[in-house]
Amino acid sequence: MHATASTDDFVDAPRLGPVRRAATNARARQAVDGAAFGILLLAAQQILSPAPLGVIVQGVIVGGLTALIAFGLALIYRANRIVNFSQGDLGAAPASLAVLLIVGPGLNYFIAVPLGIIAGIALGALVEVLIIRRFFKAPRLILMVVTIAMSQLLAGIAIVLPRLFDLRTPPQSFPSPFDWSFTIEPIVFRGNDIIAMLAVPVAIGALAAFFRFTNIGIAVRASAENAERAFLLGVPVKRIQTIVWVLAATLSTLAIFLRAGIVGLPIGSVLGPAILLRALAAAVIGRMEHLPTIFVSAVGIGILEQSILWDTGRSIVTAPVLFVVILVALLVQRRGQQKRADEASSWQAARAFRPIPEELVSLPEIRYGLLAAKAAGLALLVALPMFLSESRINLAALIMIFTIIGLSLVMLTGWAGQISLGQMAFVGLGGAAAGAVTTRLEWDLAFALVVGGVVGAVAAMVIGVPALRIKGPFLAVTTLAFALATSVYLLNPEFFGGILPTGRITRKPFLGLIAVDTEARYYYLTVSGMLLALGCVKSFRASRAGRVVIAVRENERAAQAFGINATRGKLTAFAMSGFLAAFAGGLFIHHQQSLGINPYAPEQSIAVFLMVVIGGLGSVPGAFLGAIYTQGLMYFAPGPLRFFASGLGVLIVLMLIPGGLSQALYQVRDAILRFVADRRGIRVPSLVADSREADELVAVDAADGVPGVGVPAAEVTDELPEVWVREQAAELEEVTR
Repeated sequence: MHATASTDDFVDAPRLGPVRRAATNARARQAVDGAAFGILLLAAQQILSPAPLGVIVQGVIVGGLTALIAFGLALIYRANRIVNFSQGDLGAAPASLAVLLIVGPGLNYFIAVPLGIIAGIALGALVEVLIIRRFFKAPRLILMVVTIAMSQLLAGIAIVLPRLFDLRTPPQSFPSPFDWSFTIEPIVFRGNDIIAMLAVPVAIGALAAFFRFTNIGIAVRASAENAERAFLLGVPVKRIQTIVWVLAATLSTLAIFLRAGIVGLPIGSVLGPAILLRALAAAVIGRMEHLPTIFVSAVGIGILEQSILWDTGRSIVTAPVLFVVILVALLVQRRGQQKRADEASSWQAARAFRPIPEELVSLPEIRYGLLAAKAAGLALLVALPMFLSESRINLAALIMIFTIIGLSLVMLTGWAGQISLGQMAFVGLGGAAAGAVTTRLEWDLAFALVVGGVVGAVAAMVIGVPALRIKGPFLAVTTLAFALATSVYLLNPEFFGGILPTGRITRKPFLGLIAVDTEARYYYLTVSGMLLALGCVKSFRASRAGRVVIAVRENERAAQAFGINATRGKLTAFAMSGFLAAFAGGLFIHHQQSLGINPYAPEQSIAVFLMVVIGGLGSVPGAFLGAIYTQGLMYFAPGPLRFFASGLGVLIVLMLIPGGLSQALYQVRDAILRFVADRRGIRVPSLVADSREADELVAVDAADGVPGVGVPAAEVTDELPEVWVREQAAELEEVTR
């Protein structure tokens, strides 16, 4: 196959001029935007932290290496329409191997580096073929979650590698093959710095030449622009995606290896604060598509970060600055370009599970069965402390708190479609507010929980305002940056010690009457809070506001056409979700009896997000199932079973049941419903797997009779369209009521 044909071959001749002019104008606008943002970053650096020339050059080097990782992010985003959160870890293991070969057995530099790059190429191909391809038709959200799980798995591999070379900690330096050095005050640049200076432009030039002059590179570009059209034109899309993942892994391997020669290996902390968030910031500033803008942004961020480090001696201040940079860059983006990317992504937030059919819901065995199941669950929650030790009761209370956090994510991501990877930041802000109220103001715990919830709701609405413009994965990056800024800056007593709770936080009586000083009593308080949150969530889903949120998620334009205020719906979801998360934070801080920072780190927000996805993101029971699965395995299961709560366990669960544990629960429920329907002789068309109905299913296609959608033979009549129209009209009326 020759992939040298351009788009001119498929466009009518009279339209070539306008198409070329539009493409040229778009590239020109992107170049101007990139240059303008680079100038703004340099101006901010000179104003906030002026630094000598040597520090600026060092920032250019570090930023150039970050740009290589950001290029890999952009390539995978354009190929799969996802943010690859394993991009940093994808190169960490091969780069670690190269460094360990040099430091351990003393292998020659020019032999170890090619071996590391070959390992990166092999790893990228294996990841795409064995894991990513398994989720080729899955919702983009699930595929993004898969990359998060892969990052944990790959980080674990990178941590284990030094032990194979009899090293307990990863080496933080290795000798350069050249004994060269020069000084730009006040920085001395040595051999590894010089190699990085030379390697980055060579890698960028080779990447540009690959895309411009090779058939495979042109095919990659065609597939990234429009995968369906490229497939129809004979481009092997799946094979091309394998090449994209190989390129991304190679770029990441090269960048992390070169960075290791300058600042050491970031094994175990690649995700989030160390490297990935900087690369994500540059990639989203360049809209995941314009590589020159991505490069300029990465270099600008590198200069800003090194200048702040030089001026303050601490990198902790970089986190809030980075959050502001990401937020401002995304807010000033052209709305049309963001919308085009989102619509092309086929982004689906969550799987919906149908309710019990109306034909069965009023049957005595169904009604009483549901009541019995609820009563049994409540009885189990009440009786649990009788069978557990004090430490186990404490952990059971923790599961109740994480269930509330999971419910907040079900509302925000599962129902509203707003992806949040910073939910623990709202938990931390609410916990800090509640802790300050009980320790500094000495108010009642009940009032403290309400105040914490209000603080979380306000913070969530502030973050939710950009969500009116920032869609899908871009909002996920923004919330991840917010989580980092909150954990290292906003919740740091060093900066806000005057208002944050410090020392031990005592559990004062609830409403001044109910003592919660023991673990069992506090457990019952968390159960009560969980049941209250559950009732609020169910009431919200059944209300008009809940139906509006679902309608906006499914089709925002259609919802607006029916008079629905999409802005109000989104902000309502953010406020409700933030209140629940912060309410859980108030319970959490009094459960832990201290504030701390580690529980609210970005990694914890990602772990909570994985927890809800495992449980079932669009399902209320999914929050409870996810909390039991992750927290229960972590604290209650024997050691060998705990790996199921890690990245490998997440991958296994999603491969077997992509809809999460809720999918298995609803499958069991549907099997029971089919049994009841069959015993009663009731025909329920919505239960498509009903054994009696399955015998009558026929493939019908109104156009030419080819195999199509399965429809019961008894229902293939002229009345079917009319029934469907009535159902759709009733649903729209319910949403707009």
